[in-house]
Formats: sequence, C-alpha cells, structure tokens
Amino acid sequence: MSNSSSMPQFLLLAFADRRELQLLHFWLFLAISLAALLANGLILSAVACDHHLHTPMGFFLLNLSLTDLGCICTTVPKAMHNSLWDTTTISYMGCAAQAFFFLFFISAEFSLLTTMCYDRYVAICKPLHYGTLLGSRACAHMAAAAWATVFLNALLHTANTFSLPLCQGNALGQFFCEIPAILKLSCSHSGYLREIGLTVISACLVFGCFVFIVFSYVQIFRAVLRIPSQQGRHKAFSTCPPHLVVVSLFVSTGLFTYLKPPSISSPSFDLLVSVLYSVVPPALNPLIYSLRNQELKDTLKKMMTGCFSEAKMFLFSAP
Repeated sequence: MSNSSSMPQFLLLAFADRRELQLLHFWLFLAISLAALLANGLILSAVACDHHLHTPMGFFLLNLSLTDLGCICTTVPKAMHNSLWDTTTISYMGCAAQAFFFLFFISAEFSLLTTMCYDRYVAICKPLHYGTLLGSRACAHMAAAAWATVFLNALLHTANTFSLPLCQGNALGQFFCEIPAILKLSCSHSGYLREIGLTVISACLVFGCFVFIVFSYVQIFRAVLRIPSQQGRHKAFSTCPPHLVVVSLFVSTGLFTYLKPPSISSPSFDLLVSVLYSVVPPALNPLIYSLRNQELKDTLKKMMTGCFSEAKMFLFSAP
C-alpha cells in the first residue's frame, strides 16, 4: 500500500464541535503563541546584543529559545488555522514535516537542557576549570553535536514511520502530527518492530541524559553544602533553580503524557495533556529563566527602557 497515494491527508483531533469554542481555542492559542514569540524574541535579542550575556549559559539559553520557538511554530499555527476555518485536515507531506520538526525541536530541547546542566556542574564543582572546559569552541562543539544528533534521530524516526503502510484509517486522535499517533494506524509488523528498535535506542539516550542530570545535581548539592557561609551557598546555587524548574516541567509533562494509565484516558483529556507538554513548556521557559537571571533581567529592562524612550522621542518630535 502506498502511503502517498492512498492516504492523501490525515484528520487531526478538533478542540471542540461548537463554533464558539473553536474560536475561543483560536484566540487562546494566538495569545500563547504571541507571548512565546515575544518572550523568546526578547531573550534572543538580549543575548545577542549584550556582551555581558556572551557566556556559555547565555549561549545555551539562546539555543534553548530557538528550540522553544521551533516547538511553538511547528504545532500551534496549524491548530489555529483548523480552529479558525472549522477544519481538521492536514496534508500527508504537511503531517510528515510537522512530525519531523516537532520531534527535532523537542529532542533538541532536552539535549540542550542536559548541556546546560553540565554548565552548572562545571561552574559550581570545577570553577577553576570553567574557562577551559566551557570555552567558546567547546560550547559551539557541544551545541553542534546536540543539533546534529537530534536531526539524525528525527530523520530516522520520520522516514521509517512514513514509509509504513497505513490501514487503520486516517484519524490521528491528536491535534498535531506525532509519530506515536501515526504508528497506531500502521499495519506493518516489520516496520513497527523497526520503529520500536529506534525508539529503544532513543529511550536509552534520553535515559542517559536524565541520569547525567541527576548525577550532576547530586554533585552540585554536595559541593554547595561544603561551602561554609550561607551567603556563599545561596550565591553558588542561585543560578540552578531556573534550570531545575524547566527540566522538571519538561520531564514531568512528557512522562505523564506517555505513561499515564489507560483508565484515565479520554479524547478531551488526552488533548489537554498534549497541549500541556507540547505548548506550555516552550511558552513558560523564557519567563522561568528571566525571573531568576539578574543579568538577563537587567538587559531586558535596558532594552524596554530604550524602546520606550525612542518611541516617546519619535512621537513628540513628529510634526
């Protein structure tokens, strides 16, 4: 069975049957996406323009903002389009592209969070070697390795999934194209086993990253507790809470999505959970980091003050 000829399009899960609720979902997603675009755009501008933020953490924060923007721009626009125009369809190639880019950006986010954990570990546990272990070249190599690895991972999963014959209809039961939802439509045992093999490899990598994060924070806690003064302990650990919160939000929503008991599963509940892990974290990450990073807050204040000053000058100087 040829997918491209027999499955020209897929049906996504609608947020609601009533027109009023569909429009409500459109405006809600529009507000979330605009907030995420503004917040991540401000972080990108702040890190790029302020030399005080040209640090390893600033570099990785810039990359994290790119992944957040990618996640939002991959899933939300099509959902908004479907809610506005009262449709649920997505083309076969559009579904393949959406599945690839979502897996690519969501995997890149976890890889970058792992790398940022290494940055905190070196800064607190090996401060004298920070410049050597996390120089500009080392940071660039780590970021390039993370992006290249997740690109290959997303490409393999997407190519294998969309090469499978589908014989269980074309309704995905999800508001965006996701590989697990597409696999449920497959009727190829060999292709399904191949995807399971790829998933096991990916799961091992994810588990390895998770173990590394846990091990790093155990070492960080031990190093912080050895600092004699309370002020020193607070100063050393003050940069860790944003990373811990973002990692916890990312891991908890992902685990709940894929490991929740079948007894509590329903279309509306699954839809809410999928929004929770695919849309909410990318929108909240900039807020979490900007609230705790004093240098970033200062830079954002300067940018906003400068923009307001220029706007006032323009308005009052206009004839």
